[in-house]
Amino acid sequence: MYSDTPYEITPTTPYPGPFDRPTEVRRPVILPAEIPPGVDWVTLPSGVRTLAYTHPTPPPTPVPAGQPIPAWAKTTALLAPTVGGGIAAAGIGLSYAAPGLIAMSHALWSAAALVVAAVIAVPVLLRTARRAATGTGTGSSGPGSTTHITQNITATGLFGRANGTINNS
Repeated sequence: MYSDTPYEITPTTPYPGPFDRPTEVRRPVILPAEIPPGVDWVTLPSGVRTLAYTHPTPPPTPVPAGQPIPAWAKTTALLAPTVGGGIAAAGIGLSYAAPGLIAMSHALWSAAALVVAAVIAVPVLLRTARRAATGTGTGSSGPGSTTHITQNITATGLFGRANGTINNS
């Protein structure tokens, strides 16, 4: 197969048709040392031998051994349906309790309004009761009449000295 000549002569069949092809093709001879890695002689389905890139099949990767399931994962997996069931039960309970909760919220608003009314009404009632007991009020001149203090302050100019008087009546 290998010869001293730099070319190998391979006979081919002539091409049938108006154009004649040469009956022999000169190809360079390739020495086995010149073939790069990953390239090898292959035989095509037509029977022609040629150089081609071959992809070696990689060695099978070993399948890793199964790891044991951690305890926290087991616990979480077992608790998930329980928590979901508890949430569902709470939702059903709230749906049954909704009318009572609405009534309680109305009662709380009523209680808050009562507290606000008491905070406003009690001082007004105490003030009215005190005025009635002491006899003070509009038009009364009893012993508990209120004292009116009047102040008159005057000043001259922007930075002038201020003078004032206080009148007790």
